[in-house]
Amino acid sequence: MSLSSPSSDRDPTKRFSSRVENYVRFRPGYPKEILAMLKSECGLNSHSVIADIGSGTGKLTELFLENGNSVFGVEPNRDMREAGERFLKAFPNFTSVAASAEETTLANASADFIVAGQAFHWFDRNRCRKEFARILKPGGWVVLVWNDRKTNTTPFLVQYEKLLQTYATDYSKVDHKQIDDAVVREFFGRAPAKKAFPSTQEFDYEGLKGRLLSSSYAPEKGQPGHTEMLSELERLFRAHQENGHVEFTYDTVVYYGKLS
Repeated sequence: MSLSSPSSDRDPTKRFSSRVENYVRFRPGYPKEILAMLKSECGLNSHSVIADIGSGTGKLTELFLENGNSVFGVEPNRDMREAGERFLKAFPNFTSVAASAEETTLANASADFIVAGQAFHWFDRNRCRKEFARILKPGGWVVLVWNDRKTNTTPFLVQYEKLLQTYATDYSKVDHKQIDDAVVREFFGRAPAKKAFPSTQEFDYEGLKGRLLSSSYAPEKGQPGHTEMLSELERLFRAHQENGHVEFTYDTVVYYGKLS
């Protein structure tokens, strides 16, 4: 099986280092409906051991910790990992692991569930598939989750997407939308189950700005296009805001299944 991997001009394990604060404050979390679905369809219970691969600042990890699960949060980016450790410090059943999806350092057959939130598109799929198979218990599940921002449901979202295409440095290369049903089916070796849960985020201008700058492809201060991008963002906000806010809409897409 040949599983192609996404390419990037920058190390994906480092590219969020300067964006941690905005990521923590302005990225969406994950709906609790995910837990209910995994309980009813995959046998998730409070004793299930979870490996959250690419756990970042802990947004998906929190969902499982609140369910009573023991969770290994595997994150190679030091700044993201340390933010997650601060965020989740109240949970004694959380273990932070400085490692990658391809070499998690976890023990053989140690996880009932492998989950990845907003992260799988960064992984080397050939290598991490072998690693997932190694650390999963027999009959274990893989759960891939994305908050998929809708791009064409409102005039504001259409224009926001055009802004990204104009100013973002490598948006087309690293956008998670490159991971489609066919890619996921190849990874699992079969078509996994798929469900989607709608959600929304509401922003004032500063929140919208922070949400944009949390994205790894948005040029930062001092980089070409940064000033022009923010000027266009402010124009979009003024044109589309209602009562001082604009809205992002998402489908939280969940693929879940067992590796063939």
